[in-house]
Amino acid sequence: MKKLGIIFGTLFLGINANAQNMQAQHDTTQRIEEVKIIAIAKKKIESEMKMTVSVDEFLASSDKISFIKRGAYAWEPLLNNMSTERSTITIDGMHVFGACTDKMDPITSYVESNNLATIDIKSGQEGSLHGATVAGSIDLKRKSTPFGLERIWSGAYQTGFETNNKQFFNLGNLSYSSDQFVVDGSISFRKAGNYYDGNNDEVNHSQYSKFNTSLGLAYKTSPLSSVRIDAIYDRAKDVGFPALPMDLWLSRAIITSASYKQLFKKGLVKVWDTKLYFNAIEHYMDDTKRPENLVHMDMPGWSNTYGLVSRANLKHGNYSSEIQLNVYDNLSIAEMTMYPQDRSKKTMFAYSWPWVTTRFAGASINNSWDFSEMSQVNFGGSLGWNYNRSKYVEFNWIFYPGTPQEKNRVLPALYTNYQLHINQFNFSVGTGYGHRAPSASEGYGYYIYNSFDRYDYIGNPDLKNEISYEANASAGFKNEKMGIEAKVNYFHIQNYIVGRILSLGSPMNYQSVGVKGYTSLNHAKLFNATLNGNYDVLQHLHWKGTLMYARATDDDGGNLPFIRPLSYHTSLHFMHRKFNFQTSMNGDFAHKNYSPEYGETLSRAYRIWNISVDYTFKFKNYRATLQIGAENLFNAYYSTYADWGNIPRMGRNIFTSLKFDF
Repeated sequence: MKKLGIIFGTLFLGINANAQNMQAQHDTTQRIEEVKIIAIAKKKIESEMKMTVSVDEFLASSDKISFIKRGAYAWEPLLNNMSTERSTITIDGMHVFGACTDKMDPITSYVESNNLATIDIKSGQEGSLHGATVAGSIDLKRKSTPFGLERIWSGAYQTGFETNNKQFFNLGNLSYSSDQFVVDGSISFRKAGNYYDGNNDEVNHSQYSKFNTSLGLAYKTSPLSSVRIDAIYDRAKDVGFPALPMDLWLSRAIITSASYKQLFKKGLVKVWDTKLYFNAIEHYMDDTKRPENLVHMDMPGWSNTYGLVSRANLKHGNYSSEIQLNVYDNLSIAEMTMYPQDRSKKTMFAYSWPWVTTRFAGASINNSWDFSEMSQVNFGGSLGWNYNRSKYVEFNWIFYPGTPQEKNRVLPALYTNYQLHINQFNFSVGTGYGHRAPSASEGYGYYIYNSFDRYDYIGNPDLKNEISYEANASAGFKNEKMGIEAKVNYFHIQNYIVGRILSLGSPMNYQSVGVKGYTSLNHAKLFNATLNGNYDVLQHLHWKGTLMYARATDDDGGNLPFIRPLSYHTSLHFMHRKFNFQTSMNGDFAHKNYSPEYGETLSRAYRIWNISVDYTFKFKNYRATLQIGAENLFNAYYSTYADWGNIPRMGRNIFTSLKFDF
């Protein structure tokens, strides 16, 4: 109760708001823009089964995203079955880079569900608006309450408990809106112990603790302009990763921005929005709680980014466009220090990221042209400049003598998509072309240990750009009772970057079996297909289903790793007065197209049942919802193709949550 009291008290210092209904504005253009903002803010970051989810759980509900899991915290999102190096992940368009060489801190781990309004997912080159990409983009959009004619307070508070890992969470939001001033704030706290698998065995080193808070202040400088400052602070402590040989002692992030927005009554330009930002991340890995390690290792990492995002929205008749300028400067540093059991005796020091500077400047444009009420074409592209510099290039010279200390790259991208609506049918077809530069690890990593295949990885500064050729299509049908849609995409990627065994060099980590260097395949091919359907069985009984398939091979026809097997999800939702009942089943077929070369083994088929019920009631000016449910209802023991080291997933988990809105 004392902890609850502290959280309630802190709630009024910095907390984020649920969107409010907007009062009528005198200016039509201003009203249109603010209505658009509200429409975004009212989207809920929750799944069908759980109203209080983590950002990872929410993203998992997308048919475009799967995850690599190294534990119960900070899952690595795979967009179109491609690793995070091939996608662009931003927060309100701001580039943020993790500080961990082992990907224990994806960008999605530095926000919380209660300070986000929605998540914008773009596939392939349609995501090039935020920078060079192959897989697409994930933009985490924060809540932003619009100005109102009246002074209005609104907010929410959520609390709950999950039995399997004894997770306890509190999330709070609060906002204030007036004609000239807006305050948004959020605060959240989650703490969980080790979870238990389907055999009721404890999965050691799977605990975590996370604190997150955000604050946003906006001031209207004129009837058509405003300034806004935002900040997010995130801290995770004592985070276990059962699939890795070490855990996380501490991770901290501060993400800040200042922006100016101008609306226009007349002319081609409707909105101009410019943002300056800075973020700093520090990440400290720790293996002192792993007595089985014969040699201990400290691996701290730091990532600092300065940037600018400036965008303009244009509209004339049936034509609309968004033009965006992206500029950022990132410095990534990661150290590695080895000790024997006596930690007072240091035996080795190296930079696994040798002070790698990445600078990027790019201009992009997205266009939409409505030919008629039935047809639309979307097209656009980007042109970027990427610069890398390694301060301690001598680490790279060990394996690549004479490689230049600096590297400049040009990264172009183009895409087009045509959409056609005929009565209740809709069709689309599109194509794309784009480049991406190697990541800091791929280009400059030095002895980065991969516990999945047990190799140390070495970066190669001379890698070529990956070049993606993409094709996509969809077809759907929808009426008042049902809907069905099929979507496919295909990527042919030249210079596909993978790790291959090096003939020179010996492992530095005693657990390693060898050394791999990043190199480029001639090409790789990836195919993704999704079938979505829904049907209103009765007025208050609704069914949804999804079937997903993916296939990926290298230039020799071998399987690529972490490609989702045939997967499915089906659910029923029944509403009765103030009650909602949900049940779902999801699973994978056997992962037969696995890749032993990259450390994969056969993953067996599994099937999981989930169920939940919630009740909504009102008292005075408050709205409350109580929910109880169970995940993995029948306590199945399983692991998936994307579970690092085949760690088992959580067994039966009964969850409950209570949410208040005002």
